Amino acid sequence: MSTPDTNPPSLYVAREPIFPKRVKGNFRTLKWWLMAAMLGVYYITPWLRWDRGPALPDQAVLLDLANRRFFFFMIEIWPQEFYFVAGLLIMAGLGLFLFTSAAGRVWCGYACPQTVWTDLYILVERWVEGDRNARIRLFRQKWDAEKIRKSAIKWTLWLLIGLATGGAWIFYFTDAPTLARDLVTGNAHPIAYTTMFILTATTFAFGGFAREQICIYACPWPRIQAAMMDEDTLTIGYREWRGEPRGKPGVAGNGDCIDCMACVNVCPMGIDIRNGQQLACITCGLCIDACDEMMDKVGKPRGLISYLALTDETRERAGQPPKSVWKHVFRARTVLYTALWASVGVGLVVALFLRSPIDVNITPVRNPEFVVLSDGSIRNSYDLRLRNKYGQDHWFAFSATTDRGETFVLSLEGEDSLKVRVPANETSTQRLFITAPAGTIGATADRSEIRLWVQDLGAVDGTAAVPGRDRVHKDTVFNGKAN
Repeated sequence: MSTPDTNPPSLYVAREPIFPKRVKGNFRTLKWWLMAAMLGVYYITPWLRWDRGPALPDQAVLLDLANRRFFFFMIEIWPQEFYFVAGLLIMAGLGLFLFTSAAGRVWCGYACPQTVWTDLYILVERWVEGDRNARIRLFRQKWDAEKIRKSAIKWTLWLLIGLATGGAWIFYFTDAPTLARDLVTGNAHPIAYTTMFILTATTFAFGGFAREQICIYACPWPRIQAAMMDEDTLTIGYREWRGEPRGKPGVAGNGDCIDCMACVNVCPMGIDIRNGQQLACITCGLCIDACDEMMDKVGKPRGLISYLALTDETRERAGQPPKSVWKHVFRARTVLYTALWASVGVGLVVALFLRSPIDVNITPVRNPEFVVLSDGSIRNSYDLRLRNKYGQDHWFAFSATTDRGETFVLSLEGEDSLKVRVPANETSTQRLFITAPAGTIGATADRSEIRLWVQDLGAVDGTAAVPGRDRVHKDTVFNGKAN
């Protein structure tokens, strides 16, 4: 009598190496083009130039952490405008919801960095070691001169790709040509070398060895996506009612599936789509290309494996044609996601074009709250911070108003006039005095609302100023002593 196995089942299955077979088809071609475009954008963007004038950097896309600014071609984002970044993150999230609701995990299959770099690493592996059968043979053979040579070449190329990946990333945070020269000469900051080392190591490990393990165990998106999908979501599926039972073509009673395993051999996740939807499936479409190629060879119609929805399965099993793609894509959920996504985008664009190049902040001085002068007038003091977001030095002037039209006397500490010159893309801090004549606002109320106006007088050209048109305001309070 056998002894029952009391050992608990393992929650982790040891990795089985996957060697995807090369395949040709529409989805593979689409993935090649998308990979080339996304890698091109990533590696080339830091080297693009954009003339912003002598006071600003000329790198088109730059995360200038030292000066706390973000440049994107003609757009400049300041720290207090972080809501633009938050808006972009919201749009990215809504975009993921939209595409997942419409077509499943298309982000994972075509645009995820893990997928893109893994595709690139598999391409290098195939160049060096050959296609699937050759790679399996090399993996199983003992370490000899051939295996050492090919592995060394492959790992070297992987490391170079990882190095380029880490290098491109840090180029987004400072001037790319200058940093490249400093990296080569050994004069770059240690943080730059550390970041490059970390990104090189992670790219090498994730793209070369972990691969599908990152998608299955590390990434949370496969577990979240179920909430974004419904029975009308297009995702990759196997038409079991047409393919089963599997067997040789031409034999009576057999389905269209000839059990050639082509769909399994090309899958970068190593799954069998014929077993139904699985967490590991990234809907990359390579199994569709492989199956369509085999259907062409055996004279069967394409589409045994394709993008389809659960509602299509029900209709096709009943002998009805599937819904059109557009009916799957345009439905209540996707329309709602699109409307939300578009509204956030329109809001960001409107806010971007309506924002002022002048940023002002005024804070009343609390000690003392006010001073009564010898003539009976009351003076308040304020700390004024004025930021010039123009690319040139500008002159600015100040005034104050109330709803009742009272007049004030303004002065700046240490200045003979109310005209202040603020350098380009810098902040000027001033002590501002606002004085109310005797018997007016300060003498009639303990606390009154006033509005400070900042007028742009134009760019500075030597000692001459060209009149500007921008005028902004900031509301504050005037403290007094009621009679």
